[in-house]
Amino acid sequence: MSKTLVIREIGKQSYEKILSRMKHFTNVRSESTADEIWILEHHPVFTQGQAGNSDYILASGDIPVVQSDRGGHVTFHGHGQITAYTLIDLKRANSKIFELIDVIEKSVIETMALWNVEGHTKNSSRGVFCESGKKIASIGLRVRKGYTYHGVNFNIDMNMSPWSRINACGLGIEMTQLKSETHINVQFDRVQASFREILTKNLGYNNHTDKIILTEIEHKDYDSYR
Repeated sequence: MSKTLVIREIGKQSYEKILSRMKHFTNVRSESTADEIWILEHHPVFTQGQAGNSDYILASGDIPVVQSDRGGHVTFHGHGQITAYTLIDLKRANSKIFELIDVIEKSVIETMALWNVEGHTKNSSRGVFCESGKKIASIGLRVRKGYTYHGVNFNIDMNMSPWSRINACGLGIEMTQLKSETHINVQFDRVQASFREILTKNLGYNNHTDKIILTEIEHKDYDSYR
């Protein structure tokens, strides 16, 4: 049976605006609503997950802190980081939440490999790590009525200094980005396109048999979306 996936590339957006829209989308969707992936960059912000501890925010400074309903601890979002929100009907996908996380992690690792960077996962912590032990991608999801929202943050080419202001993910580990781990030229748009294609494939969508709708929404137009 043919499936439909809507992919929205929506540029640089505030966290609170997107969080509100994700919640609304999840609350009003039904069994007939197509799954969506929202791909974007957030303006600089620290977000606290449900397991968040205020002690893990060392010095937020001029960067706002927003409480989120996703899983996990504190993390940083900023320009040069791919954020992909996976709005998936788990029942229709015949998937469990942990299987979806596995798919997202696999997609990050396969994208890294295109730039000759080896990535791996850990049993003790979700996300993707480099051989150096540094973390390059963080994952936090939430499920409501069998529908997922939130997703993954994949560091590509960003200002890394804000990471020193937090105990990232409550792990006390150093964060890294693709640009710092490869000798191959990193073009953000190219990495994003590769990750989009790999994630779509790993979620079980086929360009030949399924309907994949890719839309780009400019920042100025996004206020009118939903």
